[in-house]
Amino acid sequence: MKKHIILFVLFVSALSCAQDKQPLLGDTEWQREMNSDFKDASESPLKDKDRKDFKGLYFFKFDSTYVVTATLKTTPNSKWFKMKTTTSRVSNERVYGVLSFKLNGNVYDLNIYQGQDLMEKEGFEDYLFLPFLDDTNGDTSYGGGRYIDLRIPEEGANLVVDFNKAYNPYCAYNDKYSCPIVPRGNSIDEKIEAGIKAYAKH
Repeated sequence: MKKHIILFVLFVSALSCAQDKQPLLGDTEWQREMNSDFKDASESPLKDKDRKDFKGLYFFKFDSTYVVTATLKTTPNSKWFKMKTTTSRVSNERVYGVLSFKLNGNVYDLNIYQGQDLMEKEGFEDYLFLPFLDDTNGDTSYGGGRYIDLRIPEEGANLVVDFNKAYNPYCAYNDKYSCPIVPRGNSIDEKIEAGIKAYAKH
């Protein structure tokens, strides 16, 4: 009888652990990675109290329409400037080039930026930063616009821009962060219903 009781206790304990460890939400690998990072205390921008109840970010459904091939016209003589952020801090940036692409029959030209500080960080030497605004901002997406991470392509190569990987600046989740403000000129005059939606606590 004692043996059966011990086995029952072990079974209930294992079942409880399995229930606590919920599978990561997300339709794509990138979405699951984002949810994993937000759940991880060492990676998450969420406040501790919000992270404890965190179940997953809200995403637009993946749509291949928003995966575009863009031509990149570099601007090697562009000057460094101080990009404003959501705090008094400024970020040293320069326009690395202009991305041109077609989306839903419309042609867009967006500046893509390179950060002076990040260039000196190992693993980020070729990092490029695409901040953008679109017609979902303040409605289904974060009001301040979103970002996409890119890398410098091989010389002469085009860049694939996947708006399904558009994410919110960290200050959308926690006001302790200082986030670059999206330049007004980097606007897309339509709804980009892809990537991460506006943050809402579950």
